[in-house]
Amino acid sequence: MASVHKEFIVDATPEEVWNALSDFGAVHERLAPGFVTDTQLHADTRAVTFADGSIVYERLVDLDPVSRRVAYTIVGGNLHPSHHHASMQALPEKDGRTLFVWHTDVLPDTLAEPITEFVEHGSAVVARTLKASGTPRSGDPESAPEV
Repeated sequence: MASVHKEFIVDATPEEVWNALSDFGAVHERLAPGFVTDTQLHADTRAVTFADGSIVYERLVDLDPVSRRVAYTIVGGNLHPSHHHASMQALPEKDGRTLFVWHTDVLPDTLAEPITEFVEHGSAVVARTLKASGTPRSGDPESAPEV
């Protein structure tokens, strides 16, 4: 089984990141705008439309506010894995920042390369989006608002 793992630091608090991450039906607005162009929530399953036009149906497996973790699996759409399980988590990092962890297990192994490319691109968008929505840290020139 192929595993794709990505971690990056977000200049926003874990609570701010969790607020966006836990909004399972609003990925296109709160987490990855532009990369995801639409999300339609139907009970525990969301239809996610990506910028390239592909659509994936993802079923919510777990939404855990204590660990700030969302887990989901692909159940249909343009991608047809025989197995898929992914999770995203917002962990506390020093200085009030957040360690964003995205992990995906997928079969067949041939999907590892396209999933890796997808996660890399998606992570860059998520990092930019969450940084833009985060609260600037005092004394941190990188997070100071632009004038």
